[in-house]
Amino acid sequence: MKEKLIINKKPMKGEDGYKTFSIRIKEETVSGLDNLAKETGRSRNELINILLDYAMENCEVK
Repeated sequence: MKEKLIINKKPMKGEDGYKTFSIRIKEETVSGLDNLAKETGRSRNELINILLDYAMENCEVK
């Protein structure tokens, strides 16, 4: 008897713990991200997440 091919359902958008939204940023910021992406081999998205996580953990409200 052949084994059945099991295909798991793909999680619906937003169920992976991430949320998509758009922002406006300066062209020079995009350029800086692109340069950092080339240098590190990471995507803009990865870098933005790393930088935002760092900023959130290291900011202080006065």
